[in-house]
Order: sequence, then structure tokens, then C-alpha cells
Amino acid sequence: MVEVSEEPRVGVYVCHCGLNIAGTVDCKTVSEYAKTLPNVVIARDHKYICSDSGQEQIKKDIKELNLNRVIVASCSPRMHEPTFRNVLEETGLNPYLFEMVNIREQCSWVHLDQHEKATQKAKELVRMAVARAQLLEPLEIKEVDALKSVLVIGGGVSGIQAALDLAEQGFKVFLVEKEPTVGGHMAQLDKTFPTMDCSICILAPKMVDAAKHPNITLLTNSEVQDVSGIVGTFHVKVLKKPRFVDEKKCVGCGVCATKCPVKRPNAFDMGLGTRKAIYVPFPQSVPLVYNIEKEHCLYFTKGVCRACEKFCEAKAVNFDQKEETIELDVGAIIVAVGFDSYDPSTLKEYGYGVYKNVITNLELERLLNASGPTEGKLKRLSDGKEPNRIAFIQCVGSRDERTGHPYCSSICCMAAIKQAVLMKEKHPEYEIYIFYNDIRAVGKGFEEFYRRARESWVNFVKGIPSEIVEDPETRNLTIRAADMGLGKIIELEVDIAVLSISLVPPKSLEDLTRILPIPRGPDGFLLEAHPKLRPVDTPTMGAFLAGACQGPKDIPASVAQAKAAASSAAALLSKGKIRVESSVAFVNEDNCSGCRICEPLCKYDAIEVKESSKGKPTALISEVACTGCGVCASACPTKAITLRHFTDQQLLAQVKAALFKEEGACVDRGISHGS
Repeated sequence: MVEVSEEPRVGVYVCHCGLNIAGTVDCKTVSEYAKTLPNVVIARDHKYICSDSGQEQIKKDIKELNLNRVIVASCSPRMHEPTFRNVLEETGLNPYLFEMVNIREQCSWVHLDQHEKATQKAKELVRMAVARAQLLEPLEIKEVDALKSVLVIGGGVSGIQAALDLAEQGFKVFLVEKEPTVGGHMAQLDKTFPTMDCSICILAPKMVDAAKHPNITLLTNSEVQDVSGIVGTFHVKVLKKPRFVDEKKCVGCGVCATKCPVKRPNAFDMGLGTRKAIYVPFPQSVPLVYNIEKEHCLYFTKGVCRACEKFCEAKAVNFDQKEETIELDVGAIIVAVGFDSYDPSTLKEYGYGVYKNVITNLELERLLNASGPTEGKLKRLSDGKEPNRIAFIQCVGSRDERTGHPYCSSICCMAAIKQAVLMKEKHPEYEIYIFYNDIRAVGKGFEEFYRRARESWVNFVKGIPSEIVEDPETRNLTIRAADMGLGKIIELEVDIAVLSISLVPPKSLEDLTRILPIPRGPDGFLLEAHPKLRPVDTPTMGAFLAGACQGPKDIPASVAQAKAAASSAAALLSKGKIRVESSVAFVNEDNCSGCRICEPLCKYDAIEVKESSKGKPTALISEVACTGCGVCASACPTKAITLRHFTDQQLLAQVKAALFKEEGACVDRGISHGS
């Protein structure tokens, strides 16, 4: 690295960003003003400073003018700070001697019609950056070792895809699924758009591949209990729940289930069918190992029966199985825990849970599925009769402030259209109506499929029903709605009403985000580090997102994101070393009182208070686990904690520069220009 001289030599570069900045801010004037500021050796404006020519200009100036501080006034640091830090590093200058000023999002974009004021604000922001840059210090570039192993949480299609991609690249993968089988929601579906192939026919080979791959350890019926450590060397505790069936001995013959006297609602069939107390969720389950539901097994509840054990020729049933804690060490973690379905019973106007013929779209999937409770024959739940007139109601729970889910669930329009087309192909005589807010079918081939539905005489009614009422004698349903197309109130009598329910964040996120510090967005789903540039990364380095846990999305988007997450994890771990952030907190042991205020505030478990070498309780910070959020520094009552690269002196210098007046005096009692 280039040694930093005592006297700062600052270069300032003001970006036009095309017209994104220059359309509002006079960039030439800002750069000319920057030349008047203390220790600024050169100031330039450039149309696109992030371009190759812009970066080369900065490198040239660093070498020829011996710059030791660089300021770029352009867009958000989240977008291009790494770009310009790399520029400094390539010239031998410490990357932490770089400062970025956001004059796009924080200036030009919010003051579009105030050119003079926007230009003045940009000048002030640059002045603040120059004041801070004088006090920047080079920081040590740190690297940590990285294990070439990955934990994937969630065994749906996203988790399976991510695991397979990583395993094929030679990484050791631990795939953890809380259910007795992998497959997730996709395994419950009948056909998938756009090919209309059998969903399980597409998914099952991947499920089997994941189970058989030599680099994948499949942990079903298991949940992550704790995550500690840092990127590269996460330590994970997984609770493996007992099946009461030996996975190595069970051959999946099913004799045990035929002898079991207990029948329970089958959760895989959305409670529409039944299963025994010993069961596999569905015939293609992976692993194909039976599982005893302890809460309903007669042996566990009443101490009788044991028929399954008696008739199992493989001697696989083991009532003495216990919970097991498995400890793993991994370099990275991919979260792919999927979504939950909204419970529409809270919307009383639709009568779900009261009227048997009001069902959800996922329940309809099971009724249409050949392996479902009715073997693919659509029947009314009230009397078993085949329906003739069916209505879909869209946006149930979605785009609704009452439910706390104001977002669009993304998949509902195409799911309803797919189901309608499938029914029309088998039963052209069906009358099918879709009540909708807006048809949001924007994916590849969606518009053509929407047109296909209309050509099949699926009726689209613009308007969301306000009420569903059941006839107590016929069990038929009357739907009342405002038809926005016709401009009048209509009433439609149907045999079945299908509610297209919203996708909601899984309940498991509450526990998961306590042990793995990943923030959640306003919608409750996990929040990515950057919606455009880092859509699968999280603020926790080494943790990545895949699938619907990040937000509602269909199968192709989930698979694409899984592949992106796998690629990101592989890129991070492939070299065996990981560079970590250096702008982290550190403790002045002499000032620390050991009060422990900081310890519970750290979401990243980076702080531990214990006896120091000086024999007193002191906060010790793992600089690798620390993310530099600054919460501990702001809370410390003795000012013992400092955040590198964001010291009090650096921030106060910015504040003083912000208060500086053009005529030469500062607001805070005459502080001079150069102070």
C-alpha cells in the first residue's frame, strides 16, 4: 500500500451520471467550488465517472498528483463504493481513504425543479466530504479462512436446486428440512405453467438426486436451532426430531400404515383427505421413510397398540428414538424456507371455514391432482357432487391493508388461469368465472395463456366480491360483487367458490431471524442487501436468500434465485479465504466499565463481556463478526467503543462543514473554514 503523507492531498470527482445528476445539478460549478476547499489538489467533473475512462482518470491522477484521498460525488455508495475502492487498491492506495458523496438520490432526484438550490446542496455535501476525508485513516485489509461447505435451510424446489448446484461444484452441502420429506409446496401442485407437466414428475427426479448426491447430507424432520461463528466458519446446531422409524431399515413398503387403526387429516392434502398415525406425506416422498405422529399414536397417548411394530418385517419401528442435536461447521448459509398460505377464515365475508364449498386455490390443486383425496375428480365438499359453475376470487389477503399484506402475491392470477384452463380442457361444459382487481400476468408466455383462457370461454369479471352467502338447502353460493366492466352490482350463484389466497412469510422466520440476524422488510419477508445489485445477499455476510422467503414468486423465479444464491455462495468460498469489512467497532479497554449495555444490543453476537488482561470486565468485539452497524458505539455511556472509519472526529468534521457559511464563518461560534 502507498504510505499516506501527513498532509492530505484530495482529489474530487463530480459525476454527471448522464442527466440523472447533471439535469438538475450544475456539476461543473460544483467541481470548480471543490477546488477552493482545503487540501483539494484536483477537482474534475465527468459524464460517467464509473466508466472505464472515468476510473482510469482517477488512477492517473493518484499516480501523477500523489493523491492520498479520493472523493467521488455521484450515486449511492451501495451501488458503486466497491468499484471506486477497487480503483484505489489497484493504484496501491488503501481503499478506506475513499469517500463517496450521494448527489443523485439525496440531491438531484429529490430536487428536480430546484436547480440552484440542488447545486448549492451538492456543493455543501462535497464540502462535508472533504472535511471528513482529511481525517480518514488507512485500515488493515482482513481475510478469514473459509470452509468449503454450505448449509441450505429449506427443502423446497429452491433449496433443492441450490444444494444440487453447490454439490456439483464440489461443495459439501447440508440440506435441512423441517418436514419428513423434501419437496415443499411444489410437490402439492397438479400441473405447472407453462408446460402443464405434472408438477411432481418434474420435481421428484431432483428430490431423488439431492438424496443420492455424495456431496449432500439430507437432514429431514430437522430444524436449525442455533447459528454462531462468522462467515467462513459458521457453527450450526440442528435438532433432528425422532421419526420413531429407523431410516436405514425402513424400505417404505407401507404395511405399517395399513395396520394402523388411527386416521388423521392429511396435512399434505390440506386436510381434505386422511392419513394414518404412521405415514409418508405422499407416495414420492424423499426419503421414503415412514414417520410416526407422536401426538396421535395410540402407543404414545394410551400405551396400547404397537401394531406397526408388530407387522414391520424390517424391524424399522423404534419407539425409543430420541431427539438428536447435530453440530455442523459451514462456510456459508442459504435460506430457502419458502412461504405460508394466508388463512382466509379471518375475512368473514367469504365464509371460509363456515361454508364447505368455499375452498382455497391450494385445496383445489389437491382436488385436481390424480394422487389427491378425490383422485383428480372435482367434487363439492358438502355433498360430493360434481360442480358445474365455479368462481375464483382473486387477491384474498393480498393487496389488502386489513390483512397486513398490501403487496401483490405475484402467482395468484396465473394460478387461477391455469386451474381454469385445466378444468375447461377436461370439462368444457363448466362455467368458470374469475373475479379480479387487475390481471397481473407479466411473465414469459403469460399473456398468451391469458388469451387461451378467454378463448376457452373463461369469464373474467373486474370486481372483487363483497360477500358470499350460502343457500342452506342446496349449499349453493351466491356471490355479490360490483362488476366494474358493466358498472353495476351483480349476483352470481355458483357451486364452488375458490379463494386465491396470498403468500405470506412463514412462521418459522420468527425463530430463524432470532438465531440468524437477517432483517425483514415491511412485508415480513426476508430483506435482501440491495434489490438490484445484491438481490440474493443479506446484510449478514455469508448468508444468502433463495425463493419465496424473500418475497412472493413463482417456480421459475424461485429456481433462478436459488441458482444465483448457490453461485454467490460458491464465489465467496471458492478461494478458501474471504475478505471481511474493516470498518468495524473496537473497544478502548481503559474506558470500558463492563456495564454490558452493548452486549444484548448486538444482533450479530459480536460482543462478549469477560475479564480482560487487566483483570476487569471488558467488552471484547469480534471484528470479523462485527458488521459495523454502530449500535454499540452509540449506546456506550463511557464512549469506550469507536467505529473505525466513522469516528466521532470524522463525523463532527462533517457537521462543522455543514454549518459553515460562505462568508467565512461557521454557525458554531466562529469556527474557521479550515478547522
